[in-house]
Amino acid sequence: MLDQAENLRKLAQGIEEKPKPKMITVTSGKGGVGKSNLVVNLAICLQNMGKRVMIFDADIGMGNDDILMGIVSDYNVFDVILNGMSINDVIKDGLYGVKLLAGGTGLNRVEDLDESKRKYFLKKLEEINDVDYILMDTGAGINRSVLAFIAAADETIVITTPEPTSMTDAYSLVKAISHFNLKSRISLVVNRVMDENEGNLTFNKFKSAVTRFLKVDIDLIGLIWEDRKVTMSVREQKPFVVGYPNCHASIDIKYIAKKIIGNTKNNNTGSGFKEVFKKIFNIFS
Repeated sequence: MLDQAENLRKLAQGIEEKPKPKMITVTSGKGGVGKSNLVVNLAICLQNMGKRVMIFDADIGMGNDDILMGIVSDYNVFDVILNGMSINDVIKDGLYGVKLLAGGTGLNRVEDLDESKRKYFLKKLEEINDVDYILMDTGAGINRSVLAFIAAADETIVITTPEPTSMTDAYSLVKAISHFNLKSRISLVVNRVMDENEGNLTFNKFKSAVTRFLKVDIDLIGLIWEDRKVTMSVREQKPFVVGYPNCHASIDIKYIAKKIIGNTKNNNTGSGFKEVFKKIFNIFS
C-alpha cells in the first residue's frame, strides 16, 4: 500500500521516472564465432517483439554491425564529445527501427578525456531515453575495454562454438570475469551446433569447468544451429532473421530474444547508458 501511495504521489506531481534501458554486453573469447551476427539479429527480434532496441558497436577498430545491417555509419560516439554533435545525429536508424550507435576507434581515448569532457558527454547521453534494451557489441578477447563494458553492463552474454579453441578462449574470458569479480552470473550462447545434443554437451562441459574452478554462475540462454543461410545473409548484407525468417538460426535467435524478455519481465529497469559510462569513466580513472 505504501509503495502504491508513493507511486500515486509521483504521478500526481508529474515526476514519475521513466524506466532506464537494460544494458546487455555481448562478448566472446575470440573473433569469428558469430558475435556481431548474434547482436544484429537479436536486436531485430527484440524490436519485432515490441521492444525498442539500440546497438552500441563497441568493437574498437573492427566494428561491422553497420555492414551487417546494410547501413552506413558516418559518425561515432566521439563526434559527440569532440565535435559537438548531438547524440541523436550520430545514432543511425536501421531495419525495423533498430538504432545503431558506433563507438569507433575513439573508445581508445576514454581514459584521456578530462573531467569537463566526461561531464559534457554524460549530459549528452541523457538524450537517449526512448529505448528498452541497449546491446553492446564488444571486441573479442580479453582487454581492458572489453572487461570495462562487462563490468558496467546489467547483463553479460558470452558466445562460443563447440570448437575446442573457441571454448578455451571463452573459458579464459570467463576466468578473467571471475578473477576481477566483474559479474557473479553470465549467460552462454553456443553457436554453430550440428544438433541439440552437441550444443547441450558443449554447454555441460563448459559449465562443469566453470563450476569447478571459477566463482561464476553460468546459464545456457540458447543454442544456434549451423546454418548456411547465415553465410548467405552476410554476403547479401541482410540479417538472416529478415532474409530467411524461418531458417534454423532465425528460430534459435527468436527463442533467445523471448528468453531475454522473460528474464527481465519482472525487472525491466536497467542502469541506462549514462550510468554505464559513469562506471567506465571510473574504471579508466
